[in-house]
Amino acid sequence: MYAQVIDDTNGQTLVSAGTDDKQLRDAVKYGGNRGAAEVVGKALAERAIAAGVSKVCFDRRAFQFHGRVAALAEAARKAGLSF
Repeated sequence: MYAQVIDDTNGQTLVSAGTDDKQLRDAVKYGGNRGAAEVVGKALAERAIAAGVSKVCFDRRAFQFHGRVAALAEAARKAGLSF
């Protein structure tokens, strides 16, 4: 699982986090569950805030807002990212 914060105006990825990141591999045993989504959401929020981004628009594409998608969003919100 991965997520990115993208600046659509300039077409640049500002920060990203995923279960395959070196910093997150030890915290995630399996990358396809809610626990992994929470770890990725928290890491994404922390990296975004460190980069000076505190407010984002959440684009879930065709995925329904439940399960892993909702867990990622809630973890990012708890870590301080505003949607």
